Amino acid sequence: MVKKSISEVGVEDLVEAGLAIDEAKHLEAVLKQHAISSDDPREVWRQLVSERVLKPSHPHELHQLIYYSVYANWDVSTQGLPLYWFPSLYQSRHTNLGRLMEAHGSELLGTSYKDPITSFSLFQKFSVQNPEAYWSILLKELSVSFQEAPKCILDRTDKSKPSGAWFPYSTLNIAECCLLPTRHPRKEDDSLAVIWRDEGCDDSAVNHMTLKEHREQVMLVANALDTTFSKGDAIAIDMPMTVNAVIIYLAIVLAGFVVVSIADSFAVKEIATRLRVSKAKGVFTQDFILRGGRKFPLYSRVAEAASCKAIVLPAIGSNVGIQLREQDLPWSDFLSSVSHNPRKNYYSTVYQPIDSTTNILFSSGTTGDPKAIPWTHLSPIRCAADSWAHIDIQVGDVFCWPTNLGWVMGPILLYSCFLTGATLALYHGSPLGRGFGKFVQDAGVTILGTVPSLVKAWKNTQCMKGLDWTKIKSFASTGEASNVDDDLWLTSRAYYKPITECCGGTELSSSYIMGSPLQPQAFGAFSTRSMTTGFVILDEHGIPYPEDQACVGEVGLFPLYMGATDRLLNADHEEVYFKGMPMYNGMHLRRHGDILKRTVGGHFIVQGRSDDTMNLGGIKTSSIEIERVCDRADESVLETAAVSVAPVNGGPEQLVIYVVLKKEFDSKADQLKAKFSKAIQSNLNPLFKVNHVKIVAEFPRTASNKLLRRVLRDQMKQELSVRSRM
Repeated sequence: MVKKSISEVGVEDLVEAGLAIDEAKHLEAVLKQHAISSDDPREVWRQLVSERVLKPSHPHELHQLIYYSVYANWDVSTQGLPLYWFPSLYQSRHTNLGRLMEAHGSELLGTSYKDPITSFSLFQKFSVQNPEAYWSILLKELSVSFQEAPKCILDRTDKSKPSGAWFPYSTLNIAECCLLPTRHPRKEDDSLAVIWRDEGCDDSAVNHMTLKEHREQVMLVANALDTTFSKGDAIAIDMPMTVNAVIIYLAIVLAGFVVVSIADSFAVKEIATRLRVSKAKGVFTQDFILRGGRKFPLYSRVAEAASCKAIVLPAIGSNVGIQLREQDLPWSDFLSSVSHNPRKNYYSTVYQPIDSTTNILFSSGTTGDPKAIPWTHLSPIRCAADSWAHIDIQVGDVFCWPTNLGWVMGPILLYSCFLTGATLALYHGSPLGRGFGKFVQDAGVTILGTVPSLVKAWKNTQCMKGLDWTKIKSFASTGEASNVDDDLWLTSRAYYKPITECCGGTELSSSYIMGSPLQPQAFGAFSTRSMTTGFVILDEHGIPYPEDQACVGEVGLFPLYMGATDRLLNADHEEVYFKGMPMYNGMHLRRHGDILKRTVGGHFIVQGRSDDTMNLGGIKTSSIEIERVCDRADESVLETAAVSVAPVNGGPEQLVIYVVLKKEFDSKADQLKAKFSKAIQSNLNPLFKVNHVKIVAEFPRTASNKLLRRVLRDQMKQELSVRSRM
């Protein structure tokens, strides 16, 4: 694409981007008018978006042309990241956090409080320094009801818990909080709890379940659990995130058992490891998985993995379509165990201390056993609170995020809906195709969560063309680094609504950095620490950079963190998260492992894990920073992965770029090597040199879709070793 400023864009450029001649002439006049209205590109872009000059129906090439032309002369090194979304004062006062700030800002901040936008950063810092005040207010905004109230918000004297002893001596059941009507937020028995659609039924009506219907189904399953298992048993769920999976999850927690989260994509060995580590006494699964019009076996993998009892749901119809082992039960038989009970749809909740384990989740586990991470009744409060404050999920919203209960986003999505009064939207099938997009349209989804690889697939296949996503008020994204151009495509589908970037971890129950509806947003970047979260960015000597300085380094989290783990089931918590981390202001910082870049202007960009950094010519840089540049270096590139490898005989690290090409292209490695080198030297550092380019069909990834650069690095080391012996 030719790099022109917005004032230089002419009719020919607009026609080339896909407009008819008459529309191009009209748009050119509009662009010229806006170009002379302000010297600030951010203001020009804000006007274009607020007046809806660019429409979802316009070709992506047009959105690209306008965005990149508006910011053609923007200098990131001195001006910070270009912005694409700006909150209005009116909008800000109607967000959850804005409403809270308007009600309590003057009380908590005094005369320093101005309005939700001006005072947001000040209020975030206040929440870090005074978490008791923040959480005492926020608890009233969520559906959290204690059976026995806490003695206080935070017990700072309990030194055995670096993350804090929160709501001590309280008892509750967080699943019950999800199921009962409440006034704050307003949840009623006839409120919609869950809506869903099965893949292949794209023209059928969306299915609905009210809060009352949902509660009765959960209590039915809870009663059946008591006939099959013993209190406190760990019970796994290894199935797609369907309505039944959500019902089973809440029933296990309501009845005082422990959920073991296993992703339905896992192979036999990975399933067996998680069942062994968690000591699971049973597992809920399906006979098959239906996805993308294909049928994949699931029960057979579970049966091979372990001998514990399996309760098997049918993927189609009411009967399981395979022969089960003697000890296993079909879903219908499991439920029939309480069919004689006249109170089968009522259950006496099991209340527990707040730090009781409710869910065992796992890290990705690329080497050895994955870390077994316990969630307590506290964890859902944290994840729902972050969604409430940063994604602005409100009563009446419809929240959809393609995920699985085997990954942390599954429970986060579930609790974020049910503790805020929003409706959970589930698509029973593959999110890659048009069927999912039509469900988003037909279900009236207002908040859509994504992962960047999913957005890339939607954009490249053009499968969502013609669908109406304009009811969406915001997007959310997590799991990996976002691509600017893919995000441009995504937000343009809904008249440039904000994309809330989220980055955290299973062991935090939340995100430590996020976007905010009270701050301007930049593509692929985080605008703030999450509420009550504090951290510093450390240099290579473990010394924090000054807060106002643009920098790159490893993040060190403040240890007082509501919802973070204080134990692991199969590893030394202290060694994993604290050993070797420096002290800061009397606090022993908590390790998270991310390399974080703070830009001019204060935005954050995650540049990979600490083990994804490389040293090129004595200069430290990250894989993601190089990949961002290479991804846009040639139109044939679908995605890249950058690794550095030391030569067999010693010497400086060599930069290797792995490439996956788009299907219709057949580019050569040498051609791409020249283009990558030019792009890197122009945009990052003139001293960086690409030594090798390897074109591959796909990248190795974990089951949660995280790129395994370590595997690529090892492959290149082996290849260079073989070459040296030839």
